[in-house]
Amino acid sequence: MSALLEVDGLEVDYGTARALDGADLRVAAGEAVGVVGESGSGKSTLGAAIGRLLPRQAVVTAGTVRVAGEPVLDLPPAALRRLRGQRLGFVFQDPIASLDPTMRVGNQLKLVLRAQGREGREGRDGHDSGGGRGGRGGGINADVAFHLGRVKLDDPRVATAYPHQLSGGMAQRVAIALAMAASPELLVADEPTASLDSQVREEVLNVVFSLAREEGTSIVWLSHDLPAVARRCDRVAVMYAGRVVESGPATEVLGNPVHPYTAALARSAPAAATPGVRLEPVPGRPPVLTGPSAGCAFAPRCPFAEDRCTTERPEPVRVGTQDVLCHRAAELEVIA
Repeated sequence: MSALLEVDGLEVDYGTARALDGADLRVAAGEAVGVVGESGSGKSTLGAAIGRLLPRQAVVTAGTVRVAGEPVLDLPPAALRRLRGQRLGFVFQDPIASLDPTMRVGNQLKLVLRAQGREGREGRDGHDSGGGRGGRGGGINADVAFHLGRVKLDDPRVATAYPHQLSGGMAQRVAIALAMAASPELLVADEPTASLDSQVREEVLNVVFSLAREEGTSIVWLSHDLPAVARRCDRVAVMYAGRVVESGPATEVLGNPVHPYTAALARSAPAAATPGVRLEPVPGRPPVLTGPSAGCAFAPRCPFAEDRCTTERPEPVRVGTQDVLCHRAAELEVIA
């Protein structure tokens, strides 16, 4: 399959701290890819870079990001707005913070639909006129009701509510409706269920992935939930110290990992633990990089490290179905 998203050698610094240290990622059209790793591995920075949504203090020092062939980091403002509006969708971790607190839900959806030329005749300015039903037409727009219905929000009162009047799960469904209303080619979901309880979490994920399948939308899902990623994603990219250290089919990467970090991460996942069996935490702590890693950044925590691991930067090696950044990948496949 041809790549819809191509990230090559991406390096991003925040002041003296390096967040991405040569990250590479490929996502094909219609594919769901889970990006996993410890906090601080660079997942959120990678997700933000895909839409050029990095904070001002972030500096891209090298690398490229292409969505449907367009160079995201080099686009002029008008072309970037068009790309975000037509090809990209985002669902963030905090749904309330991602919604406009001054506008009713229905009006926020109308803004998205009007930008796509898909809204009806109601609501010309997109702002709350105080009339209670979100716009000048005196009723809830049928398109708004349709898109809220797709995320299982059939109660008409949702369209007239402000974000703070919704529960966390409802607010996240609204955020999903906003992201999917434009039928994006690629959806970036950054820990979209982290603040929700387990039952609501599954419901929200069901909504995200079912809508993506209906629309043929590719997903980049940034997550800590390894078992859920294994169930829902086609492929997995494992990040460590700003690089993708292992990638491949989800069942293989998480079921038969080759990179020592992937194996340690899988053993430490609480959701995958067998009852009564003690978890094995990943030894040591993740590094705080201040520049390019001279060798393998995982070497200080790796039981298989040898001298060259601290001085030679590993390049991708193909092992079975996986791409692995490890000098000893072929040997470790036999050990695993």
